[in-house]
Amino acid sequence: MSADPIRAADALNRRFFIDYPLEAARKIEELRMSDVVEAAKRQPAQTLAPVWRCLAPQTAAGLLRALPDDLSDRLLAELPPSNAVRILGHLAMEERNRRLGRLDPAVKTELETLLSYPPDTAGRIMNTRVGIYQRQATAGDTLKSLRKKGMKTARSLFLVDNDHRLTGKVNLQDMALASPDTRLGALEQPLIATVRPIDSTHQVTEVFESGKVLDLAVVDLDGVFLGAVTHDDLARTIQKDATADLQTMVGASKEERALSTPLFTVRKRMPWLQINLVTAFMAAAVVGLFEATIAQVTALAVLLPVVAGQSGNTGAQALAVTMRGLALREITVKQWARVMRKEVTAGFLNGVAIATTCGIGVFIWSRSLGLVAVIMSSMVLAMIAAGFAGAVIPVLLTRLGQDPATSSSIILTTVTDIAGFFAFLGIATLMMQFL
Repeated sequence: MSADPIRAADALNRRFFIDYPLEAARKIEELRMSDVVEAAKRQPAQTLAPVWRCLAPQTAAGLLRALPDDLSDRLLAELPPSNAVRILGHLAMEERNRRLGRLDPAVKTELETLLSYPPDTAGRIMNTRVGIYQRQATAGDTLKSLRKKGMKTARSLFLVDNDHRLTGKVNLQDMALASPDTRLGALEQPLIATVRPIDSTHQVTEVFESGKVLDLAVVDLDGVFLGAVTHDDLARTIQKDATADLQTMVGASKEERALSTPLFTVRKRMPWLQINLVTAFMAAAVVGLFEATIAQVTALAVLLPVVAGQSGNTGAQALAVTMRGLALREITVKQWARVMRKEVTAGFLNGVAIATTCGIGVFIWSRSLGLVAVIMSSMVLAMIAAGFAGAVIPVLLTRLGQDPATSSSIILTTVTDIAGFFAFLGIATLMMQFL
């Protein structure tokens, strides 16, 4: 084709893009990508921007990859930030960062801010690469598109209007059984629920539990579709958080990995180890108060770890169950008294059973009824205190606005050690004449 016809075609395309951006977007979505790229790369970014605003984000992202880098960079900078963010969300993380790195620093900062969401929010775990479809699209054309894209995991399709505001969804089964010329709008079903990107993962969990939802749409304040959270996404997040909590409970950082460098590991663990040292001295100070008692009955030093160990295990069990209840919203802070009574009762009953077994063993070893009475009574008291601490510590941390997983195990160990040592040695001091 000679230069004149090409210039004429470009001028017509430019006029079409400027005057009828929505119609141009619908036409582009029907054409082959190579044909669209060939026509678009000869247009300025200012001409393409209105059309890109009307394109489905997945289509806009695919075309952006195919355009020359200088044109695609200018186009991203020209688009409203909200549109640019939706398009960037359909790019792989590495490609997204590479494109952002080429933009003007002010534009890059604004887009990075919009792309980032706080931890433990719907925006952080949502899948932004979920396809959206127009209500006026036909079932036949949509099925062809799905086959071409190989979307084997989709259970339903989200429908949007011309401004990308979410209107409803269509089940794949209904669409597959409909005639090819049926409009998706005729098969549309209302949404049970949606969430905002800043809603917490706890709120997302509640929505999944309250209704039969397999995928949950995330929309902004204007109702524009941003992405979706699937049940699998949420399950992986909860599992990841749970493993991270195991680390933070004992003072290890969430960022630490099995193959982290030794210096990184030391830097993250050292502060809590220093705190643990202080709490260990607190427990040792309790033992020091009863130094004279231990000097008179050396058997007490042998049995002291038994009481501390059992109370520690009891507290750890109560702590784990309470933290799980808080994480899964099985309980709230307002139910602390009920949880505390349950753990104290369990501590008492387990304490009686364990104390009986322990008492028999101590009698066989020492032949001292006084020593048996000391360890049995102190065992029950220590396990009651441990159950109380295990239930109250995570609730108290939550009430104070802190993460209940943050080194709660270190705090619990301090409480159970002090309670166990004080109960055992205190009762032994009172019953010294019988030992």
